[in-house]
Amino acid sequence: MVNVDHAAAPVATKDPGGGLRRDVGLIGLMWASVGSIIGSGWLFGAQEAVVVAGPAAIISWVIGAVAIVLLALVHAELGGMFPVAGGTARYPHYAFGGLAGMSFGWFSWLQAATVAPIEVEAMVGYAKHWKWADGLQHADGTLSTSGFTAAVVLMAIFVAVNFFGVRALAHTNSAATWWKIAVPLAAIFIIAIGNFHPGNFTSEGFAPFGAKGVLGAISSSGIIFALLGFEQAIQLAGESRNPKRDLPRATLGSVAIGAVIYILLQVVFILALPHATFAHGWAKLDFPGISGPWAGLATMVGLGWLGFVLYVDAIISPGGTGLIYTTATSRVSFGLAKNGYAPKLFAKTDSRGVPWFGLIMSFVTGVICFLPFPSWQQLVGFITSASVLMYAGAPLAYGVFADRLPGHERPYRLPGGKIISPLSFVVANLIIYWAGWDTLWRLGFAILLGYVLLGSYAWYAIRKGLPDAPRLDFKAAQWLPAYLVGIGVISWQGGFGGQGHIGLWWDIAVVAAFSIGIYYWAKATASKPEQIQRDIEEVVVTDAPAH
Repeated sequence: MVNVDHAAAPVATKDPGGGLRRDVGLIGLMWASVGSIIGSGWLFGAQEAVVVAGPAAIISWVIGAVAIVLLALVHAELGGMFPVAGGTARYPHYAFGGLAGMSFGWFSWLQAATVAPIEVEAMVGYAKHWKWADGLQHADGTLSTSGFTAAVVLMAIFVAVNFFGVRALAHTNSAATWWKIAVPLAAIFIIAIGNFHPGNFTSEGFAPFGAKGVLGAISSSGIIFALLGFEQAIQLAGESRNPKRDLPRATLGSVAIGAVIYILLQVVFILALPHATFAHGWAKLDFPGISGPWAGLATMVGLGWLGFVLYVDAIISPGGTGLIYTTATSRVSFGLAKNGYAPKLFAKTDSRGVPWFGLIMSFVTGVICFLPFPSWQQLVGFITSASVLMYAGAPLAYGVFADRLPGHERPYRLPGGKIISPLSFVVANLIIYWAGWDTLWRLGFAILLGYVLLGSYAWYAIRKGLPDAPRLDFKAAQWLPAYLVGIGVISWQGGFGGQGHIGLWWDIAVVAAFSIGIYYWAKATASKPEQIQRDIEEVVVTDAPAH
């Protein structure tokens, strides 16, 4: 998780007006992202993906990794350019003004706020192995009264640790992150020894569900969800000691580590399974302990001691990820308040530099999430779509900055950025589309809720003439309604849970063409360079620590 690198560390500083402390070094930033990437996704992702795509799930992981790398490359340049807290919520604000900034800020907060609850769900789900925890869930996966109580307590622990400040968070979780990396690697090599069945790749067909299964697995089975988390270094930019140097390195380094681990996990999971477990087809994969896939597999192949370790890891890995996403939620709401989209109460920090009200609201949101979503699997598609929708704002902003701020300092300059940027926007929208209509209409409802909440505050602030009232630039964001409605209509008419009127491959072409059109429309109507510069300077001044 977050490490504090003490080598050559300057004295920690804090804004006397209540800013964030710049305590985190390169290793701390990278570990924040790696600790988020290696969470409950590794415990469930390989099993969920192979059920949807068969052994071709390996292709799904490679496509997912490439997609995340493209998005991470764009974020790496932006993170170095604008080292501010809650960065993913702010880039669209700089490029397109208040309406777009408010929208992508809400997407960012929605994503961050819902990850901690899903990690708690994973902890409760694996805990069913222990007899004392057998009653935490009902048969349909919903939380029992005791399970709900346990989930609330776990959320409260995440918040309590965060209240001790980023330095305490670092010391509390540095060992946990080393553990989270070591255990999956140990599982890969120990299970592979003596459990190597190459025939598993072809005995029931390499791609039994075809291209649709391969593509659907990317969003719906937890692949993208598992690879999410590189943005945690970006969100903590306001607490980095040397953000312009360290943010690009931390972002790209964390993605590389996560992608290698997850692809190896999928390969070994397929190779190690006895044929009897999928003799009736990959969709009917079954074995004792499958509710905790890796621990169950280890026990089944005679590695009971490793199974025990993995059940313990099922507490540590999701717990660590939930902890850092609780941190991220409060930092995103901090950024929203700084930009005038949310009440200034969210930007208040205590004596340790902690945005205390944002932490409280992250707890409340987590508790609410335990009510309508009964299991890990049911939250995955929703969070994946919200996350990638949040990421989609970065390529759009990148295109604007490349044109309007060509002379702005860039500690990391993305090679071929003007090609990679629109390509990454296309990829982001494909991932959203592959999540399926059943997920996207629910996401649409959550987006409308955000407009009601944040829009109401913005209207109040503007009407009262408050000094922090946001500048809602409708002209610069005229493309946004068409983008949100358009991707929803394509999903509704497509073949991933929709009406099926747009066939496979044609739907990819439609999403790509639609994305390119939105990309260049957004570039054409973006804020003027002088307005962008004013917005940047305003945020840099309000976030800057005392020297």
